[in-house]
Amino acid sequence: MTQVRGRVWRDGKPIDDFEFSAISDCLASDDTLVWCDIYSPDHAILKDLAQELNLNTWAVEDALADAERTKAVVYRTHTFFTVYAVSVKEPPPSVFTESTLEKQRISAFVLPRGLITVRLSNGFDIDEVSRRFDELGGQEYGVGSLVHGLLDVVVDGHFDAVQVLDEGIEDLEDVLFDDTAPRKEFQHRTFQLRKDLVALRRVVLPMREVVLAIQHRRLETKFAVELDPLYADLYDHVQRASEWTESLRDMVTTVFETNLSLQDARLNTVMKKLTGWAAIVAVPTAITGFYGQNVDYPGIDTFSGFLASSAIIVVFVAVLYWAFKRRDWI
Repeated sequence: MTQVRGRVWRDGKPIDDFEFSAISDCLASDDTLVWCDIYSPDHAILKDLAQELNLNTWAVEDALADAERTKAVVYRTHTFFTVYAVSVKEPPPSVFTESTLEKQRISAFVLPRGLITVRLSNGFDIDEVSRRFDELGGQEYGVGSLVHGLLDVVVDGHFDAVQVLDEGIEDLEDVLFDDTAPRKEFQHRTFQLRKDLVALRRVVLPMREVVLAIQHRRLETKFAVELDPLYADLYDHVQRASEWTESLRDMVTTVFETNLSLQDARLNTVMKKLTGWAAIVAVPTAITGFYGQNVDYPGIDTFSGFLASSAIIVVFVAVLYWAFKRRDWI
């Protein structure tokens, strides 16, 4: 079911007379700032909104698409962008094959005096955006502070997700050289971490383009110049999250390859030990086989022959065991 929430500020003060049907009238006033949040929209509502506000129809279609990527597109009258907020599941999944992350897509239309956000899921804390906006001074810096609050919450979620994955990789490193740790569980955890990193990388890396596009369009959207340092800091956070994600991908790849190398080394060790013991067992087998021939041989049917064969077995086994042990083959 479609839900619409809105806030309107006039002359720097919030007012309570927001009506979705009158959104174009609110945006027409120079001293007014409008934020409209639409959750679980249907096509008809956004189509009517696009006609009323002269929004690009392709951007409206992108806001409703199921598999839209992170991007920003600048149109003549507005800027459209799509980002993904990432949150960590609480409590963490008990099965290692389940992802620890959840994604929520947020699309937004940035107008000179308004912001329209479109959400397909309800997992994103939209109230936190409102708190960040109020901390920046409310309407004092216009729509730029609203957009900054939204992107700041999204980027903070990316940092939290990267931190969780970083801790997961550290846990893998702790058990990497532990021979007693179950290998199957280790492989499942490594595989799931790699999947989570790939999914996170797809939404984190394009954020740089989104922030840059909004910064370049700030004059047309009348962003206050006082927000420039905040957007520069936001871009720095996006850059750090991207670099951190890339480094984690290299780390989990290294862990995966090291685990394969350790498995090969363990297999070689097992084969080496089996070969050593097989060589030792072959000595008594050969000697008793010789004395078991159905022909006459020295010591046949005598106690001295039994002692001789036993002594030869013991001596050769002892020599081989000492030689293999010295070379760490067994």
